[in-house]
Amino acid sequence: MILNLTADKTDIRLDAFISSQNSDYTRSYFTNLINDGRVTVNGKTAKKAGLKLREGDKVEVDMPAPVSTDARPEDIPLDVVYEDDDLIIINKPQGMVVHPAAGHYEGTLVNALLAHCEGNLSDINGVIRPGIVHRIDKDTSGLMIAVKNNETHIKLAEMMAAHEIERQYRALVYGVVSADKGTIDAPIGRAGSDRRKMVVTEDGKPSITHFEVVNRYTELTDLKLILETGRTHQIRAHMTYIGHPVAGDPLYAPKRKKYGLTGQCLHSKSIRFIHPRTGEELYFETELPEYYKNVLESLIML
Repeated sequence: MILNLTADKTDIRLDAFISSQNSDYTRSYFTNLINDGRVTVNGKTAKKAGLKLREGDKVEVDMPAPVSTDARPEDIPLDVVYEDDDLIIINKPQGMVVHPAAGHYEGTLVNALLAHCEGNLSDINGVIRPGIVHRIDKDTSGLMIAVKNNETHIKLAEMMAAHEIERQYRALVYGVVSADKGTIDAPIGRAGSDRRKMVVTEDGKPSITHFEVVNRYTELTDLKLILETGRTHQIRAHMTYIGHPVAGDPLYAPKRKKYGLTGQCLHSKSIRFIHPRTGEELYFETELPEYYKNVLESLIML
């Protein structure tokens, strides 16, 4: 649903203005929509929830279809890498949706977490996304943090904003990447032609991805990637931008050879951060999943 609004005063925060026009939703809900690139001001993607509006500014809000019920606990097995009283780190399988949304009301990571943690999850992001401080896409596998209380949630969110959480990914991408390593520093915003996609655009949010070649094959390149920022679809959009979409990606490379993949060959392999309560450095790393290793075994190295 697209919501069109016109600012009726000057010097009001964007998130506060939208919230004032929609009493059915919380201000934090609209802050999340802004952070997800779903809000434009005078035709340009809003980069900050605290943007000050002027009277007459045109605000467009792309609101996702509402979920009719609260997320409910489901007894779904989880691959728990680490857990304490404040947080839990999961090795998410490819194909699992993180939280309920239109078309995916059950079987999500949130449903599993509610059962595993017996409801002890932060509620900052509401009843649909309890415990969720960051996300990875449905068909992206690997490590992800969830939080059990609001204090930890706030601190981890601040650490992510300050780039204090190191997340390393592995990806197989189409073609042979010539540079041994490099950095993609290009702003990302939602595509006007297809709102499901993220693209490099001048009015997008600052986005930085570092990459390094692990191995080159005749048709694909195996990359190690480190996110300096954490935008929606960042790796998928950045790799498409430089001409090397992620192998098997149904959205960014729908007509390319799939190599038996059912989704993008992208894995959140390791994560490093300082525990917000204990001050201890935590580092976790997973093995490559079977779907990834199966493709590697089928390739011929250059």
